Amino acid sequence: MSILTELISYFDNLPIPVETGVFSDTAPDVYVVITPIANTFGYFADNRPNYDVQEVRISLFSKENYQQIIAQIVGDLLELDFTLTDRRYLGYENDTGYHHVAIDVEKYYGLEE
Repeated sequence: MSILTELISYFDNLPIPVETGVFSDTAPDVYVVITPIANTFGYFADNRPNYDVQEVRISLFSKENYQQIIAQIVGDLLELDFTLTDRRYLGYENDTGYHHVAIDVEKYYGLEE
């Protein structure tokens, strides 16, 4: 399992269009882009990592009121045992008409033997 797989599945059920890295289709009024940030090891014992820590940025772009959407996403991700490390409004893009909100999310995965 990976954080990208879990998050894409989550957004497919909302339904909010989602892509990784960049949105390649014609952009709808609300969409999400997931960008990998880091993939590190965590919690060492006997010189071996115990977890694969995967972190991504979820960028929500919305031409409408984004606050209810963000509240739902944050609540859902916390219920799904994701760790939210940051949430911030990045601004309104005059040239596109989108509000841009970023949520940084990480999850710990056990290492396969």
